[in-house]
Amino acid sequence: MNKGELVDEVSALTDTSKRLASDVIDAVFASIARAIADGERVSITGFGSFEKRLRAPRTARNPRTNQKIKLPATSVPMFRPGRDLKAAVAGTRRRTG
Repeated sequence: MNKGELVDEVSALTDTSKRLASDVIDAVFASIARAIADGERVSITGFGSFEKRLRAPRTARNPRTNQKIKLPATSVPMFRPGRDLKAAVAGTRRRTG
């Protein structure tokens, strides 16, 4: 499912315009991204949680030249699925919607 398909589905499920559904989806994603960038943890009960994690500095290898490259520490987003999402994907719980 891409964003356009998500907008179509949200619009149909909520009986709203596609424009409103798109604006709401954009606002949700922007809010989650801002919170994670600020170091906050975003938990959505049943779905999962998003947080910022620090990736330690490491040594990598350029596959073309085989040269070693030092990569600095960096922050990366991390998602941990919730119990309901895990069950839905595994097929052990009936999906809602």
